[in-house]
Amino acid sequence: MSERPYRAIRRRKSRQVMVGSVAVGGDAPISVQTMTNTLTTDIAGTVAQIRRAEEAGVDIVRVSCPDEDSTRALKAIVAQVSVPVVADIHFHYRRAIEAAEAGAACLRINPGNIGSPDRVREVVQAAKDNGCSRRIGVNAGSLEKHLLEKYGEPCPEAMVESALEHVRILEDNDFRAVKISVKASDVFLAAAAYRGLAEACDYPLHLGITEAGGLIGGTVKSALGIGSLLWQGIGDTIRVSLSADVAEEVKVGYEILKTLGLRARGVRIVSCPSCARQGFDVIKTVEELERRLAHIVTPVTLSIIGCVVNGPGEARETDLGLTGGGGGAHMVYVAGSPDHKIDNAAMIEHIVALVEAKAAALEGKA
Repeated sequence: MSERPYRAIRRRKSRQVMVGSVAVGGDAPISVQTMTNTLTTDIAGTVAQIRRAEEAGVDIVRVSCPDEDSTRALKAIVAQVSVPVVADIHFHYRRAIEAAEAGAACLRINPGNIGSPDRVREVVQAAKDNGCSRRIGVNAGSLEKHLLEKYGEPCPEAMVESALEHVRILEDNDFRAVKISVKASDVFLAAAAYRGLAEACDYPLHLGITEAGGLIGGTVKSALGIGSLLWQGIGDTIRVSLSADVAEEVKVGYEILKTLGLRARGVRIVSCPSCARQGFDVIKTVEELERRLAHIVTPVTLSIIGCVVNGPGEARETDLGLTGGGGGAHMVYVAGSPDHKIDNAAMIEHIVALVEAKAAALEGKA
């Protein structure tokens, strides 16, 4: 296949920090995050939710730690999951220290919100002692009073200034294992703030559109906001915020990255919306294949096209392909070329077997 320079994304150069075992920034792959919505004190429920996210491919999970019972539970949670856990802290510096000691890989806390310089130093020391990185999380809905008075309303300049003020507090305490987010529910506001921040510093950036909405609306909103920034090379880790199950956030995050060619995981199905020309029920076929192939993590591309208008062309670009034909006989493509035919009755099982075999072959080469 020839080079396609129009697909190239040149990522912004950023310093690299570690969130547990996961590198964020530099030349590390863009990581996918989610956040639990269980009570952190419900250890079993929180662990179960994190494990569902792990199955979906999550790299980092955040949990809220609003009280001492939650930070106490954090230690048991961290011990039972495989991915790094970020502790979400607001205001109370003791919770940050407790979370660091409980095994949090990262603390999401704004140093300007936890009180005196002595308290900031205590939290910084706890982070250093326990190998924690930090995320500064600026939100348009909770900007500092002095910035709202200065700018009159939440705006990109105010958000960037807030982030840099918090960064300076940590830098003054010789702490630079930091990543930053400047989230807003308004796509234009968030994107402008991230662009400004990307120019102002070299810290890794955590992308997100906060309070994005439900599964469909939030997916579209996040894809536009996060996707546009990634397209410009901005962003080192992402979290899609949905009023939906955490696994759905992870799946959407990967779809955004896969669409832009920034990460590859699992089966990517190219399929037509179907029309009267279709030789088989495309919609039901794709639904069934998505369900049956969800366990595969090796990158495989599969085209499912209902007729011969676009089918052969799409199949040339995928590892495997299926194009609807007349009389219930459909062409199967392998490595872009027509290979053999299959009928309706055997179609699903046959395609599943081919994809599983292809994934196994690719794993063997890795």
